Amino acid sequence: MLVIQGHRSRVCSGLSRRELLQIGGAGLFGLSLPKVLAAESQGTGARKPFTGARAKSVIFLYLFGGPSQLETFDLKPEAPSGLRGPYRPIPCRTPDLMLCERLPHLAQVTDKLCVIRTMTHPHNDHNACHYIQTGHKWTRGAANGQDVNARETDWPSMGSVVEYLSRQAADANARGLPDYIYLPNRLGHLQGYDRTGQYAGWLGTAYNALATDIRKRDSVDNPYYRDCADAELQFDIKGLSTVQEISLDRLNHRRALCDQFDDARRVLERTDIYANYDRIRSRALSLVTSEKIRTAFDITREPAALRDRYGRHLFGQSALMGRRMVEAGCRFVTVAWDAPDGYGWDSHVTSHDLDRHLLPGLDQTLSALITDLAERRMLDETLVVAVGEMGRTPKPDTAQWGRGHWSHCFPCVLAGGGIRGGIVYGTSDRDAAYPKDHPVSPEDLAATIYTALGIDPGLQLPDRLGRPDSIVENGRPLLPLFG
Repeated sequence: MLVIQGHRSRVCSGLSRRELLQIGGAGLFGLSLPKVLAAESQGTGARKPFTGARAKSVIFLYLFGGPSQLETFDLKPEAPSGLRGPYRPIPCRTPDLMLCERLPHLAQVTDKLCVIRTMTHPHNDHNACHYIQTGHKWTRGAANGQDVNARETDWPSMGSVVEYLSRQAADANARGLPDYIYLPNRLGHLQGYDRTGQYAGWLGTAYNALATDIRKRDSVDNPYYRDCADAELQFDIKGLSTVQEISLDRLNHRRALCDQFDDARRVLERTDIYANYDRIRSRALSLVTSEKIRTAFDITREPAALRDRYGRHLFGQSALMGRRMVEAGCRFVTVAWDAPDGYGWDSHVTSHDLDRHLLPGLDQTLSALITDLAERRMLDETLVVAVGEMGRTPKPDTAQWGRGHWSHCFPCVLAGGGIRGGIVYGTSDRDAAYPKDHPVSPEDLAATIYTALGIDPGLQLPDRLGRPDSIVENGRPLLPLFG
């Protein structure tokens, strides 16, 4: 569904969102006038964003829950038997890389991958989803991962920053697709949460991602995580898919409701925020009438054999949809692997789920995405990032190799977008517990992603009070990774 969720706040004119609603009295497709007017033109720094970009787009594969470093990209076969895990390393195309035997397809494409083994930060619970998606530490203290829901005071996601800068660019009106898209669901929605880090936060709800909405089939199980037939999995944006959902009469009626704001707007002070109103309203209307968007979200246009290659499961089909989005022109796509216990990466109890679903799914989908992008000559201009918010404890919690949370050392995989393939960055200690050298923080990762997109990591954007805030604080782009 098209998700742009708002919260109360004041715009630069000093009027509250509630006051503006009282003036106007109606909304457009769930976009109230205050939300539309939240898109403000502001100075964005000396260097023009997207200039000299190595990558045109980013596909951010977010493996929520925390994949184990010892069962994926940092095996330690020489570690004590109680630590090293149940899997053996297998040969791959990258010297010095220990890759899990359950990742045979990825082993064949590691010459296109850069594996960072030393991601690290101190936020040892799932609320680090804010840290990893924004590059900023979470300011709320929450014991045991509570207080999980997003707020308007959170830092903006990297995708929202990209969306904001795209709207200020000279070609903003010519771009037919939003520049921040979230697939297949908002993070946490399958579990009844609305997790932090995925939204625009204080930057304004106008810069939230366009998100699809794929619900569970029932309250007990969701076979989408295992398999889905050709016609089962649809990425339609709610309200755009059928004539019954939104008729032309209804569209024209809502356009008329929005026009009613005009008289009230004329009596208000003419500032830049209001000058942008018509342009932003037109963009909102274009989203709900665009044939390009309808076509881009129609995954049935892909050949059956290619859909098979990605995997007939939610993550596989979502990654394929992510490729369709960047092919259509989107600059930042997040594909979240977010699922209830049994299909998610928060593997506290057993490695059984790793064996059956997680490792095979990651192996199939990530290798297919890399290969597909390369075959389409898109890999050089598309940065692929695969990472969780943390890793797992070196010492297992159970005899079945369940592991607890461990944010002190975990892997991240990069490919394309100017990144050199066939390399490993950073070395962990003998137990994969802490970085031995070259520690990489979420700030460093964010700075690297921004740099690939031609965005200066030192850029400052105005917060809700108009004060400048840096999109990254104390982050350093990992320039040795670029070719």
